[in-house]
Amino acid sequence: MLKNQEELDGMRKAGKLAAEVLEMIGSHVKPGISTGELDKICHDFIINEQLATPANIGYRGFEKTLCTSINQVICHGIPDKNRILKSGDIMNIDVTVIKDGWHGDTSKMFLIGKVQPHNQRLVRITQECLYEGIKAVKPGGKLGDIGAAIQNHAEKNHYSVVEEYCGHGIGKVYHDEPQILHYGEAGSGQDIIEGMCFTIEPMINLGTKFTKILSDGWTVETRDGKNSAQWEHTIYVSNDGAEILTLRSEEI
Repeated sequence: MLKNQEELDGMRKAGKLAAEVLEMIGSHVKPGISTGELDKICHDFIINEQLATPANIGYRGFEKTLCTSINQVICHGIPDKNRILKSGDIMNIDVTVIKDGWHGDTSKMFLIGKVQPHNQRLVRITQECLYEGIKAVKPGGKLGDIGAAIQNHAEKNHYSVVEEYCGHGIGKVYHDEPQILHYGEAGSGQDIIEGMCFTIEPMINLGTKFTKILSDGWTVETRDGKNSAQWEHTIYVSNDGAEILTLRSEEI
């Protein structure tokens, strides 16, 4: 679904709000706070300050505003008042905001207290994977170019790419076509066309790529118990590349 100028303006607003949630919550993310508390702070900020809607609540039965994925959790971790952050943890916060019907979807890794160098490196290389994927976005290119760029950067750094979960088209619909794989072959797949909006959200593992879903039906972990990291942006395909709709001020 290609976006016209008016639709793009709606996507820009939603994306900016989603980025602002991650900027706001940063000062609260520290050892001793629960993921449940972080979820409530973000929920109240979206509803009361942004006058917007948290997309995750009620989505396929999910009950929280955020996904909070810690250490070996790859994605879809459920915030919980009993899950207390401790020094050494790495955590992804994933948030989607709806404004005027449009969705802005983004996530960021947070380092809690004193984090071991190998975990810091995983987080840094995963963010680089996201940027490599974004750099591969050009009208006339192929969706496979994105996955190839991500996979190449991850594997040359001796990490693996999660294959079961992918980026997605986004707009008035939360998860839309096309699927954006984070692995694959350059020159393969669907054409990249100006006006597309989609997320790129690589999940990169310290160990093997294999995953398992916990009994809650949501939480996805690495099968080998080693840590995983993820970063996500919503992007718009412009006439000369990618416009990041969820860019945070720290990235500019």
